Amino acid sequence: MAPPQSARPVPGDLELVKLIWSTMAMVDHANRSGNYSVLRDNSSTGFQINNNPAQLGQIFATLRASRIDLSNTLLLAPTYSAAPQLVQPDVFRVRGVFGLRPSPIAFDFVFQWEQGTWRLYGISIEPQPIATVQPGPVQAVLKQAAPQKRN
Repeated sequence: MAPPQSARPVPGDLELVKLIWSTMAMVDHANRSGNYSVLRDNSSTGFQINNNPAQLGQIFATLRASRIDLSNTLLLAPTYSAAPQLVQPDVFRVRGVFGLRPSPIAFDFVFQWEQGTWRLYGISIEPQPIATVQPGPVQAVLKQAAPQKRN
């Protein structure tokens, strides 16, 4: 049985990751098809009022042009850059990254409790550069661990 619409349960770990994955899937489908209606229609009323499908197409144009396959985010658990936080009694924010290669994907989502469910209220998805790894102690340890030739 679903909670009453007036109840605003804080999402548990499983529900939170499902919200994140479903949002990534909706953006991926919208980017592939060029149709942002489903993303908009599944979002909160405030999001719908402030964004029509054409505007969403413009907002995601750079991400779409990068041709990054966001469906790969569905294969990984997100790493949270900050604990999910309740910013208002009916609004929470979650930020993190999916460690994809060659481009990790950072996300910043805001969800609002509406019509008995959490709905997208704000969104940012940005490919991130991979940090350059400098050779260091790990390389030295590997050299030391190499077997020695015996005469």
